[in-house]
Formats: sequence, C-alpha cells, structure tokens
Amino acid sequence: MTSSRPYLLRALNEWINDNGLTPYILVDTTVEGVQVPQQHIHDGKIVLNIAPRAVQDLDLSNEEIFFSARFSGVSMIVRVPINAVLSIYAMESGEGMVFGEADRGDEPPPEDNPPDKPGKPDLRVVK
Repeated sequence: MTSSRPYLLRALNEWINDNGLTPYILVDTTVEGVQVPQQHIHDGKIVLNIAPRAVQDLDLSNEEIFFSARFSGVSMIVRVPINAVLSIYAMESGEGMVFGEADRGDEPPPEDNPPDKPGKPDLRVVK
C-alpha cells in the first residue's frame, strides 16, 4: 500500500490555508534528494513556509514537494521528498500533524506474526 503521508500533507495544507493561517513544514535535510537553502538548516532540519503568498508553483505530488521561493532576496528551487517531511502545522496556532518513522514509507513495517501462523485480530472495544 502507498504511503498516506502525501495525501495527509495535501489535506492539512488545504485545511490550514482555508482557515487563513500559514502552513509550515518541518523537513529532515539529511534525507537524500532534499534541495533547500543550506544557510537556513539548523541541526539537520529546516522549517519552510509553503503559503501561497510565500512560494510560486507549489506542487505537492506523491513523491515530493516542489516550489520556487525567495531566500534572502534570491530565488531558489526547493525540492523535498515526501519522506523527508517530519510535520506540517499552522504557524499561528501550532495545529497540524507530526509524522512518525513508520509513516516515512522507507521500508515496510515489520510483521508481528509470521505468515504461516496467523494470530488473533488485535481489536478491542473503546468506550
């Protein structure tokens, strides 16, 4: 199954914009393929404003986030592979979503039960 991360990113970006707030993403810059301004990286991470007024040609595809923006007055192309996005949130309220390691889609999650010995379903009633 494909990762839900790009779908959640698009939905949360739309929700934040619809509420008149500013969508920010936190990016792990150590992931291969990240193309961001190096001078703004701190501790291997960067926060990017992806509001329509801050970027041009924003493309939130299933593989990457792509846009053009100005950093210190210089126009730059930014590329962020989807698995490098750690969170998306509204700058003003902090509301949004943090993605865990399991959401990265780098590798399939480990199976709890070997395929030849199916276990009982792990469901319970929550009241």
